[in-house]
Amino acid sequence: MRSLKLGLFENAQTNASGTATWRHPESRRHLFDTLGYWREVAQLCEDAKLDFLFLADAWGWSEINGVRPPIATEETLDLPRLDPFVIASALLASTTDLGLVVTGSVLVEPPYAFARRLATLDQLSGGRLGWNIVTTGTADTAVKAFGMDMVAHDDRYAMAEDFLDLVYKYWEGSWEPDALEKDKAGRFADPAKVHLVEHEGPYFRSHGYGNTARSPQGTPVLFQAGASPAGRRVGGRHGECMFVGSGSVAQLAGHTKAIREEAVKAGRAADQVKIMSAFSCVVGATTQDAERRWQRILDAQRPEVTVASYAMFTGLDLSSYAPDTPMSALSTEMSQTQVARFADKTVGDVLADWHTHGVGARPVVGTAEEIADEICALAEGADLDGFLLSPPVQPHSTVEFVESVLPILRERGVFRGEYEDGESLRERLTGADDRALPASHPAARYRH
Repeated sequence: MRSLKLGLFENAQTNASGTATWRHPESRRHLFDTLGYWREVAQLCEDAKLDFLFLADAWGWSEINGVRPPIATEETLDLPRLDPFVIASALLASTTDLGLVVTGSVLVEPPYAFARRLATLDQLSGGRLGWNIVTTGTADTAVKAFGMDMVAHDDRYAMAEDFLDLVYKYWEGSWEPDALEKDKAGRFADPAKVHLVEHEGPYFRSHGYGNTARSPQGTPVLFQAGASPAGRRVGGRHGECMFVGSGSVAQLAGHTKAIREEAVKAGRAADQVKIMSAFSCVVGATTQDAERRWQRILDAQRPEVTVASYAMFTGLDLSSYAPDTPMSALSTEMSQTQVARFADKTVGDVLADWHTHGVGARPVVGTAEEIADEICALAEGADLDGFLLSPPVQPHSTVEFVESVLPILRERGVFRGEYEDGESLRERLTGADDRALPASHPAARYRH
């Protein structure tokens, strides 16, 4: 069995993934607005030798028929939150090997400034940065805040392609890798190796020089999640690490197969896209103990969050539909993944169950051995390269996983024990011998 990659999913706010577990007595996520919390989480990840800390983000908020429901504020479903770029920057000094993945939106970010910000983080981290490419699942409210017109779902993916082409030109083509000489007896940089970027695309235009020189990886490691056909196409063409939701072996295998087929269509090798599934667990000394712990987590939150949190990601008010309405009958211009994943359920099913998992993974509840068994079975049966761990209660759930499940995975030889010296995030995740993107990636055509 292949060596698995493991990252930790975090959100710079009190709750994550559309659930509200902050009232749980062992949760400390209400301290998300303190640097101490993030240092503790990052140190926990690095000590465990996890591959990366993944910082999710959103610009929008929950509204139902144009009105923000009080429960969204009472349970802090969405606001307030912090900027993941600033958190990642603050963690650089307290980490040395851990990858840091930040979420950035192609809908609301200006590409030129965005390219500089990510190159700066990649430079200061020594090549540990990843970018989670999003088209903004909470777009309907985000566009209000930015004074923009709403952009349709598939159009946002076309916008992403143009955005990517533009930032690739700055990251890969403006400054050659050896342009900086820093020779005090000679010159700082070679003018022949610094190039003007000219981009006239359907959504963006830019004419200028890269505001930063080439960073260690050039283009940060590219992460993406999207279950819609448009999302899979973009991921197959550009993504280096694709996330899929939780599900059965058969469901996950279907997603994996579709993504790898898109990569091949784009002229890449099927295994050049590493695919990771969301994974959550509740660990107990016995199966019954784990089930009791899981019930405590459910009891700590109000099921009424369902309508507001689901609306935040989809714009759909589930309370306005008859309970027997098939989810497959609903449509949205926001996160189509959060409709497609429930295609075999009814509105009533989702209303009854959403608060147990939100947009994330429904936990596997059991002993450490049972959870390790499930991880291995999913990875083997669905052709997965790893998992994005989504802890129900932070940092308690992560500590339990690290102390009880991770040693079993190491004993089975499916997770490594140490970091490699000087290894970039790209080398670690993709197995490449080079920090740069391979020649088969569309960004490589902009190199000189």
